[in-house]
Amino acid sequence: MSETVGQQSTEAGPPARPARPKKRKWTAVTGTVGPLGIGVAMLWLSVIVLLPLAALTVTSFEDGLSGFWEAVTSPVALASLRVTVTVSAIVALINVVMGTLIAWVLVRDEFPGKRIVNALIDLPFALPTIVASIVLLALYGPNSPINVQLNATQPGLVVALAFVTLPFVVRSVQPVLIETDREVEQAAASLGASNWTIFRKVVLPILSPAIISGAGLAFARAIGEYGSVVLIGGNIPRETQVTSQYIQQQIEIDRPVNAAAVSVALLAIAFVTLLVLRVLSSRNQRREEQAQ
Repeated sequence: MSETVGQQSTEAGPPARPARPKKRKWTAVTGTVGPLGIGVAMLWLSVIVLLPLAALTVTSFEDGLSGFWEAVTSPVALASLRVTVTVSAIVALINVVMGTLIAWVLVRDEFPGKRIVNALIDLPFALPTIVASIVLLALYGPNSPINVQLNATQPGLVVALAFVTLPFVVRSVQPVLIETDREVEQAAASLGASNWTIFRKVVLPILSPAIISGAGLAFARAIGEYGSVVLIGGNIPRETQVTSQYIQQQIEIDRPVNAAAVSVALLAIAFVTLLVLRVLSSRNQRREEQAQ
């Protein structure tokens, strides 16, 4: 009997090792659309985005690296970049406050005409920006009916860009605010917390990713805006001339390489802004997953 058992154990051999999970190849394609759908999407992305950006970059370096650097660092170009970035940052900060407030009112309050106000938020998306510039010039220009003249000033640029970029913050914060659990706020209120403390300690951490995302999108849109500032801005070099107007000026005086170089610099600023937003969003998502 013992010999039989010994023979069986010998024939069976050592216990089998668990199979190792196969490593997924980086070339493997998963999903619902398959390789054909992915190929079509990448082809369209290349035609619409990558090829124009590549052509712009090649044009900007036609005079070599030194020519590119000279075009970007010329005093007028640097001044336009400084005005553009400064005004866009101010506009983003203003819209963080006002956009969050408007989103809060639209979600938490009921008042007559709420649907109309909610629809008006999207008006800058549909309205041609040059029309916005005409309206702002009529309102804040030399013949201002309210006796407020902002044309050819940096505050005029701020007003124009704030009008164009406001929806980015409102529409980023509003859905997050709708999904926020109000029971936590009620619990904090029952414990004696003030409204400001509830907003700062409970609501603001939840809204922060959406606020940052909206502010970044507003900033990225503002640095490339042209139509809304073309009339009210005045296009004064070193004072109110934004980079998009400087680029057009370079094209008009037959300096396409300089225009392309400054365009690449502006594109780099926008890309870095969106990349930082992406990194912050990923970190916040990981923190939420770890907290859960």
